[in-house]
Amino acid sequence: MEKTIIAEGKTTNEAIENGLKQLNVPKDCVDIKVLENEDKRSFFSILAPRIVKVEMTIKENKITPKKQIHLNKQEQEKAKQNLENFLKEFIKQLPEGTKYEITNTESHINVNITSQNLGYLIGYRGETLYALQNILSAIGGKGIENRIRVILDIGGYKEKREKTLEDLATKVAKTVTRTGQPIKLEPMQAYERKIIHSKLQKHSRVETTSIGEEPYRRIIVSLKNKNQ
Repeated sequence: MEKTIIAEGKTTNEAIENGLKQLNVPKDCVDIKVLENEDKRSFFSILAPRIVKVEMTIKENKITPKKQIHLNKQEQEKAKQNLENFLKEFIKQLPEGTKYEITNTESHINVNITSQNLGYLIGYRGETLYALQNILSAIGGKGIENRIRVILDIGGYKEKREKTLEDLATKVAKTVTRTGQPIKLEPMQAYERKIIHSKLQKHSRVETTSIGEEPYRRIIVSLKNKNQ
């Protein structure tokens, strides 16, 4: 990976975002030096296109690959039993006929809850579902040294949400292509942003950039630079 780059944009923030996308690292992993500031413009350059340049250098020892989790059979069974003990009691509080299924892999545990009228467990844009998913991860990891990652789905919500986001990405891309104006989407979960990025990754006219900090991080869809 290139350690130092020069990025450009119409504003300092845009130049930084372009550089972060090129380096594929978070902002706290780079040193940033503004080479040309949009506020320092002479009278004779007022009609010239506004360009800001920033020099971005990856900090030493800042980029570390995420540790891949590998659960052994004993850890998988322990996590599964922890979740089983909780869910068999939790399910009693839900509508009659509610069922759950637990499956495990070397990297995570899947929990699927199915029933009618469980919208209150999903919440607005899945907020309640993700909160419950975090709780289940903590419960599953009780007494286990390895971090346990639980992936929860309720009533097939995630599959439906994925389709909705892919449709949204297509619609927004068409609007940006037609108007030439960037569109800023609402804040989303990381996995939801990944769906948007993946859907538009190979689009010939538009590109996607993530901005902001969690939990308000969001995507901007804009036209690609013609020079790219």
